[in-house]
Amino acid sequence: MKVSIIVPVFNVENYLRKCLDSLVTQTLEEIEIIVVNDGSKDNSQRIIDEFQQEFPTKIKSFQKENGGLSDARNFGLQHTTGEFIGFVDSDDYVSEHMFAEMYELAKKHDAEMVVCNLQKVDEKGNVTQKLTQIPNMPEKIDLDTHFSVFSDLSYFACNKIFKKELFQNKKFKKGVHFEDIQLIPQLLLECETIAQTQKYHYQYLERTDSITKTHTEKGLDILKAVEDVENAFRNSKYSSKTNELKNFQILEGVYTFLAYLAFVKDAVTYKKMSQQLKEFMATRNISVSEILRYKRFGKNYILSLPLKKKIFYLLYFFGQEKLIRKLI
Repeated sequence: MKVSIIVPVFNVENYLRKCLDSLVTQTLEEIEIIVVNDGSKDNSQRIIDEFQQEFPTKIKSFQKENGGLSDARNFGLQHTTGEFIGFVDSDDYVSEHMFAEMYELAKKHDAEMVVCNLQKVDEKGNVTQKLTQIPNMPEKIDLDTHFSVFSDLSYFACNKIFKKELFQNKKFKKGVHFEDIQLIPQLLLECETIAQTQKYHYQYLERTDSITKTHTEKGLDILKAVEDVENAFRNSKYSSKTNELKNFQILEGVYTFLAYLAFVKDAVTYKKMSQQLKEFMATRNISVSEILRYKRFGKNYILSLPLKKKIFYLLYFFGQEKLIRKLI
């Protein structure tokens, strides 16, 4: 097998068929689709059984007790035989050439990781947002000379393929939110070369009933994820590249965290999380001026944002949290 695609499933009967359709019709023939039913209570298993009967050489079906996304992905990893690993969420879908092109790029450039663009779609299939991943770099990226990608990249698991060996001593952290931010940068630190395509192969569904719409203290897992990456960074071959580490801390630990915090409605929870962020910044000597000067893909980040986000961030950085709470 060239690519093993892991699909964790939990109560997605309304979306699963479209997801699996997009995988069984991949132009890359040598794939296995490892479907892990993580304790679904709906008709998801019936749909999986239908696909397995129709595509017995491609679909491998597993059932387990509910353990969450990380646990399901780790379970799937134990059953892979592919040279590369991909992850597809069971309510999303992909273009038919996605894994063929990405595998070809991996072999062409001897890359340990390959990245494609993704776009957000609504339930009718309309594109709501295009998420370009690495707009300012070549197809082949040598990390030693282009290490800025470490602090620029969006760390989704689903729009990448990974050489299987990267998971030899690494796995998704169980029982946390933002497991991608916690693990994928650590995998990147094990790489020497990555490759990319500018095609929008991955279709990320924005569901109206998504659990990610509720914002709670679980957002603190973002800061814990950054801390885990920091520890891996210090033990990596890139440990001397401290500027990129600080930029990663700013993008994920400050901007990503604040983007989550903006939607926390409970005042007590908001105050606690805001205090944790301030401690995070203080212990790492991250100043407001560094945050405001932070560049992503060579452009000032805060200036590139929509007006509402700009206003929120600036009010926060200049201590106007009471005004922010009124706006929220």
